Amino acid sequence: MTQTQPVETIPQPRHAPVAVPTAGQPYEYRRHPLVEPDWTRFPGWRHVTRDQWESAQWQRVNCVKNIKQLRTVLGDLVDETFYADLEADQKALATMSMLVPPQMINTMVPFAPLTTEALLADPIRRYMIPVASDRRTDWPSHPYASRDSLHEHDMWVAEGLTHRYPTKVLAELLSTCPQYCGHCTRMDLVGNSTPAVDKLKLTLKPVERYDAHISYLKAHPGVRDVVVSGGDVANVPWRNLESYLMRLLELETVRDIRLATKALMGLPQHWLQPDVVQGLERVARTAARRGVNLAIHTHVNHAQSLTPLVAKATQTALDVGVRDVRNQGVLMRGVNATTPELLDLCFALQGEAGILPYYFYMCDMIPNAEHWRVPVWHAQQLQHDIMGYLPGYATPRIVCDVPFVGKRWVHMLTDYDRDRGISYWTKNYRTSIESTDVEALDKRYAYYDPIDTLPDTGQQWWAAHHND
Repeated sequence: MTQTQPVETIPQPRHAPVAVPTAGQPYEYRRHPLVEPDWTRFPGWRHVTRDQWESAQWQRVNCVKNIKQLRTVLGDLVDETFYADLEADQKALATMSMLVPPQMINTMVPFAPLTTEALLADPIRRYMIPVASDRRTDWPSHPYASRDSLHEHDMWVAEGLTHRYPTKVLAELLSTCPQYCGHCTRMDLVGNSTPAVDKLKLTLKPVERYDAHISYLKAHPGVRDVVVSGGDVANVPWRNLESYLMRLLELETVRDIRLATKALMGLPQHWLQPDVVQGLERVARTAARRGVNLAIHTHVNHAQSLTPLVAKATQTALDVGVRDVRNQGVLMRGVNATTPELLDLCFALQGEAGILPYYFYMCDMIPNAEHWRVPVWHAQQLQHDIMGYLPGYATPRIVCDVPFVGKRWVHMLTDYDRDRGISYWTKNYRTSIESTDVEALDKRYAYYDPIDTLPDTGQQWWAAHHND
């Protein structure tokens, strides 16, 4: 019989407690009200007025699409070594073409002198304008990386309509965004082709694509939740987007609609246009009348991205009847993968911008992304370390989007080989491509840590076996 160990208790003091030095908390909260950085600090925007800056049309026209345009904006503040580094990445490594709105560039090195060194270290720059020296040369891609790492295209039930979860679908209305993030999980479809990636193309006319989506949803009443995305819904002409949303709202089986738009942060001017605000209010009122939850999901990865214009766009959406504005960020090394960075972002989202911290995904296993990705154990540690600081309803879940499985909280793995960086996961439903697979729920599905984060023995194993 095993002897029970006594439970250790905290002794009660017999006398007045003795004062001891305090060590302080691992993270100290300090409120930081949002500030719109001064865009006229950039030589190329020295004479831009506030009216121009707050114009969605001006922002779109003045997006930076190439190195020449970036030089025009930055002038001589950044030296030629940076541009050469950027050109090397664009020619051989980048999976996304360059497209950065002025709003996003303005949040790079916002309150310090702009130098080459400061720009290279900036977290927004690191994922919006990647350069060759950012990327790893030992393992630039994981051996199991793939263009469509989540197999969303494999699960299309109509062009642009992914049926991955039993009750939910992802509707990709188009393949463009107002900005292109270097780590985009849909890099096989979204944006222009690059030397590294010849992109897939949507072939149907938009009206035919939308009709196919609605027809599928009518035929599958088990789907209750539609994520309307792309690309980014901010690039759909409002009249077309409103028509699509109203058609969804006519379906009695649809109970949740989520609009996915990074532009709420990257181009808030779009969501403040009078016609968009008025149209969003019509959709929100219709949703409320029919008991449908309408939310906006945005994508903010660092506290620097949050400015008064972002908060204004968020509050406007809430004022016209959108139920929630939530954030789905991505964990990335050099951007937000430390406890202070993540908590700073969450407090800025929840306390200053009115955006609910919702999910932080581990960066997906796409090509040339190993310098961004974190291992599962690191994500687990981050989840542990942020608990207790934020209100419970505003404490984000950190999730691993496991291929063929879907979103899983990072502590939900069933087995983990830390040496080789292989975690194993199970699932509780079949995707649309497994409807006849009776063994799907009994399988274990693998996910892989970045190889450079493994111990030497693990790295040596992959070096010997990655071609197997």
